Formats: sequence, structure tokens, C-alpha cells
Amino acid sequence: MARRLLLLLKPLDLCPTRESDGLSRITNPQILHYLNSRHKVHQDAVDFCQTILRKKPVDWKPILCNDLSEPIRDVDLVVTVGGDGTLLQASHFMDDSFPVLGVNSDPTRIDEVEEFSNKFDANRSTGYLCAANVNNFEQILDGILEGRTIPSTLTRISIHVNSELLPTYALNDILVAHPCPAALSRFSFKIIRDDEPCSPLVNSRSSGLRVSTAAGSTAAMLSAGGFSMSIISQDLQYMVREPISPGAASRFMHGLIKHDQSMDTAWSCNEGVLYIDGSHVCYPIQNGDAIEISSKAPNLKVFLPSKLLSRV
Repeated sequence: MARRLLLLLKPLDLCPTRESDGLSRITNPQILHYLNSRHKVHQDAVDFCQTILRKKPVDWKPILCNDLSEPIRDVDLVVTVGGDGTLLQASHFMDDSFPVLGVNSDPTRIDEVEEFSNKFDANRSTGYLCAANVNNFEQILDGILEGRTIPSTLTRISIHVNSELLPTYALNDILVAHPCPAALSRFSFKIIRDDEPCSPLVNSRSSGLRVSTAAGSTAAMLSAGGFSMSIISQDLQYMVREPISPGAASRFMHGLIKHDQSMDTAWSCNEGVLYIDGSHVCYPIQNGDAIEISSKAPNLKVFLPSKLLSRV
């Protein structure tokens, strides 16, 4: 039974529609109402989760995700309140010794999206990896505390640069690219198993390289033309973005890195960046750097939505 719980909260601007001088940035009253509604819905969800936790036989404390700076230790369960981004941010500070439950604090409302479809984007939080919301949080939490609900195990991406392991594992995906999105990325790669090549060396001029986990295969990878994978798959999917004249190598521009394989990449530009799960965590690379990408990373234990488990 989980006895020690950490409640990680998505930070929210105190007044998201106001400049520091008090003047509104936005004049459309419908957008203002929408943004203020999102602010209130999230705060109400935070208050609700804390009220539920006060009734449970657990020791818990809240902390803003942005205040995390050290690996999470000495807890039995992490609960994130926000969306997928909050859960992703928390995962960077977690190993495989305890699970995480995501609470979607601001789910998209279909009627709202339809009402404002011709005026602005009214989508809220997707919460793809979030099993809970305010409607079922207590029920799911009780199942976890009583041992009736079991977490799933998700694969993450491990990255070595010049044989040095980066301290952050990717739960969704990584992007290797020039820091300027309009600039050309030059790199070469091959797939390796047991120190033996499984593919020829592929030389690429493109806008970068993306590698995703199964959990991240429905995000940017799918939008770029990739395919969705079973969420419990241990393989990785890679795609060279916008390759220039790939020629005979075109069949190697998109494929899988099996769980027992790795991708060895040589970066050939003066500048480059490794982006991990979005733009907030990044590491610089330079000409001649060797990058090893694999799924040989600690797994992450996540309580997943039932709709994802039904597809397994």
C-alpha cells in the first residue's frame, strides 16, 4: 500500500490574461472568458485532489513541478495534476522504483470546441497518459491504495553522447536537430545489435532526426507520418525529418530500433541540440559528437487510462 505520496502540480500564472502593468493582452471577451475558465478549472482540480488526499491514510505533500531540481526519493506514489506535460516533466526526476498517476486537471470539452471552432482553438488538455480526472480520482486512488490497480510499464529512451550517459530519459521522444529550425542538419547513423551493424551507414541531410517511444508514437511522430505503436512495446520508432534527396537510402529514413538494438549517430554540424520530451530539456551537441540512442533505460511505471490498456 502506498503510504508516502508526492503531489506534483502544474504551475499556473496568477492572472494569465494580464500583462505586468495590468493591461489586458487580449481584447476578445470570449477568449478572455475561456482562459479564465481554464485557470479556474485547474485550480479547482488542485483543491479537489488535496481535499481527497486529506481523507486518505497517506502522508503527502504538494510541490510545483517547476520547483523540482533533484531526483524524487522516499515516496511510494507520485500524483501529477495538470496534463501530459506535467507527467512528462515529473518523469525526468523518477526511476522505476515507484509509479506515477496523472490527473488531467482541465480536460477538453467537446461542446466548447464545437461552439468556438470558427473563432479560436478551444482545445484544452489532451491527457493521453492521464488515467484520472476529478470525476474518478478518488475511485482510482482507492484502487491504488488497496492494491487492486496495477501500473503499466513504459519504455523510455536512453541517450549517450560521446559515451557519457545523459541524466534525463525520454518518455515521449527526442529530437536531434540544428538549433535554428530553418537550418540544415547533417548526420549519419546506423542500427547496431551486439556491436554489429544491422543496417548500412546512412548519411542524411535533413531537418533533423526524431526518435519516439511507443508512448510517444501518437504525438509528434504520428503527426509527421509515423505510426502508432502498442503502448507497452519496448521498441523505438525513428524518422528522419524532411530528408533531402535520400535516393537509395530512402527506405532507411523511417523505421524501428528494436529493444535489443541501438542507433549510433554521428553529428556533422557545428551546432546541434538534443531536445528531450519537448523544448524544455535540451543538451547542446557539436560537430563530431557520437550519439547512442536505445531503449536501455529504466522503465517508468504509470497508471494508464483504461482506453489505452484496451488496445494492448
